[in-house]
Amino acid sequence: MRRFVAEKAKRAVSSYLLSSLRSHPSPSLSSSPLKFYSTAAAMASKLNPPVTVDSLNPKVLKCEYAVRGEIVTHAQRLQEELQTQPGSHPFDEILYCNIGNPQSLAQQPITFFREVLALTDHPALLDKSESAALFSSDSIERAWQILDVIPGRATGAYSHSQGVKGLRDAIAAGIAARDGFPSNPDDIFLTDGASPAVHMMMQLLIRTENDGIFCPIPQYPLYSASIALHGGTLVPYYLNEGTGWGLEISELTKQLEEARSKGITVRALVVINPGNPTGQVLAEENQQQIVEFCKKEGLVLLADEVYQENIYVDNKSFNSFKKIARSMGYGEDDLAVVSFQSVSKGYYGECGKRGGYMEITGFSADVREQIYKVASVNLCSNISGQILASLVMNPPKVGDESYESYMAEKDGILQSLARRAKALEDAFNSMEGVTCNKAEGAMYLFPRIHLPQKAIDAAKAVNKAPDAFYAQRLLEATGIVVVPGSGFGQVPGTWHFRCTILPQEDKIPGIISRFKAFHESFMSEFRD
Repeated sequence: MRRFVAEKAKRAVSSYLLSSLRSHPSPSLSSSPLKFYSTAAAMASKLNPPVTVDSLNPKVLKCEYAVRGEIVTHAQRLQEELQTQPGSHPFDEILYCNIGNPQSLAQQPITFFREVLALTDHPALLDKSESAALFSSDSIERAWQILDVIPGRATGAYSHSQGVKGLRDAIAAGIAARDGFPSNPDDIFLTDGASPAVHMMMQLLIRTENDGIFCPIPQYPLYSASIALHGGTLVPYYLNEGTGWGLEISELTKQLEEARSKGITVRALVVINPGNPTGQVLAEENQQQIVEFCKKEGLVLLADEVYQENIYVDNKSFNSFKKIARSMGYGEDDLAVVSFQSVSKGYYGECGKRGGYMEITGFSADVREQIYKVASVNLCSNISGQILASLVMNPPKVGDESYESYMAEKDGILQSLARRAKALEDAFNSMEGVTCNKAEGAMYLFPRIHLPQKAIDAAKAVNKAPDAFYAQRLLEATGIVVVPGSGFGQVPGTWHFRCTILPQEDKIPGIISRFKAFHESFMSEFRD
C-alpha cells in the first residue's frame, strides 16, 4: 500500500510539473529537458527513497548488541550536555561501567608492549643512538626479531591472510608453553580482535535458520548478534546462578533434545571461560565433561578464552579447552575445537589495537581450505594487532631487562582488579534485594536485582524491560552506565545488570556510595 501511494504521488508530481511547463514555458527548462527530469526525479526520490528500514536485510534488524545499546546512547547525550551545560545534571562525569574497555578508564598500557610497537611501527628509531637510552635492550632486540620475520620489514603492507608466518610461529610457541602440548602455526588465524574470528566461524557453520548454535545464558551479545546476522538459531543453555553460574551437562542434554525435536541441527557449543558477563571460572572436571559432551554429540567446541589472564581466586586456574582435550587423549581426529584469544582483555587491555586470533584444530584439509578462503576475503588483519598478539603470548621472561618492570605492571593491574571486584561484590550484596555471585575471573559482576512489583509495572508502562528501566534511572541519577541483564539473556522473571570492575581503584568508593544512595531511593520510591 505504501509503495502504491508513493508511486501515485510520484506520477502526480511529474504530471503537475509537465503541465506547468506547457502552460508557462521556462527558457531554462525548455532549453534543458534533462534538468526538468532530474528535478522531477529528485522530488520523486524523496517520496520513495531507495533504502528504508523496511527494505533492509531482516537479519540486520533482528541483530541487537546491548553493550552499546540504548543506555549507552543516552549516556553519550548526557555527556555532551555536561560539556555544553556544566551543572545541568546531578553528577559531573559519566562513568562507563558498561564495556570491557580498560584504557578508556585510565588503565595504563604495558610498557614493554608499547616500546616494541613503537620500534616496529617506526623502524628508523632502531638506527638512532638515542634509542638505547629510551628503550629497554630486550624491546629493541624483540623489535628486530619481529621486523626480520615481516617480508621487507614493511609493517604497512598486507600480510599473509592468516597473519605473518613468523608471528604465528611465536604465538604457537606461546600456546605450547602455556598448555604443555604442541601448537601448529598453520592452525592460527590472526584477526582484528576475537570478534571477526567469531563471525567467521558463524559464517562457516550456519547454513539456514535450521542450524543452531548452543550459547550460554547469560551470554556475551556478540554471539546472539552474530548468529542473527548469519541467519542461524540461538539454542540457549542456562547457567545455574545458584551454584555460581555453573554449567550443567543435564541442562545441555535437555536443551539439545528440545532443539532437535524442533528440527534444529545444533552445530556447535559456545563456552565462555572465564565467563562474560558472569565471571565464573570453570573447574577442570567440568571442562572434561563438556569435552565429552561435544565429542559424543558431534559438536564443534567454540571456546571463548579471551579472559584467560583474568583469574582472581587462588583455588582455580585457567585451562584451555584444547589442553583439556589433549590431556584426555583426544587428538585432531576426535574433536573440533576453536579457541578465541584477544589483546583487548587480560592485564593488557589493548582494545583499540584490534589484535587477536583463533586456533582451529580437528578440521579436515578441505574444510581448512574454506576457512582460509573466507579469511582471504578480508585480505589480512592489521599488522600492529598481529605484533601485539605475538607479544601477549610471549611476554618478557626471567633474565630479560624488562622482566621485573613487566611483572610489576602486570601484577599491579591484576591485583587491583581483584580488589575492585571484591569491593563491588560486597557493596552489591549489602543492598536491599540484590544478590551477587563472586567474580572469579573476567572483568564483570552480574548482580541479580529483586525489583518491587511497582517498579516492574512502571517499566511496563514506558515499554521497557524492568532492568533497563532501573539502568536508565541509575544513569540519570548518578552518571553510572551499566548494561541491563535483558541484553545478555537471563532466566525469565529474573532481572540483572552487568557492571565492569574497570574504573580506577580510587573511584570505586565514590561509585559505591552513588550506587547505594540511588538504590535506596529507587527502592523507597517503588516499595510495594
